[in-house]
Amino acid sequence: MADYASAKHAIGICDRCGFEYKLKELRWEIYDQHRTGYRVCYECFDHDQPQLQLGKMDVSDAIAIRDPRPDPSLQASRRLSSWDPIGGWDSTYGPSDLNNMVMQGKIGRLTVTTT
Repeated sequence: MADYASAKHAIGICDRCGFEYKLKELRWEIYDQHRTGYRVCYECFDHDQPQLQLGKMDVSDAIAIRDPRPDPSLQASRRLSSWDPIGGWDSTYGPSDLNNMVMQGKIGRLTVTTT
């Protein structure tokens, strides 16, 4: 089998723009992880698009953990603190029972006018 020349000084034509470059500066064009057969210059070169490889990589994500051991203090941190601390025992705000608790609320009317 015959050997190829080294092509140190060889000239090549970009298959996309048609300009003249050194052959060693031209790069193979890759599309969907395969060579297209075109040699293009650095200005015309497009990197292979990762969106074309959908389905080739595992992108599944585990949703739940088997037999989890949650932090027991997590449930206490999610309690509603607006009702629990003042309901019928001595708290840091003084003695409290259900008779001296007063809640007030108001319902109003809102009118929106657009022009």
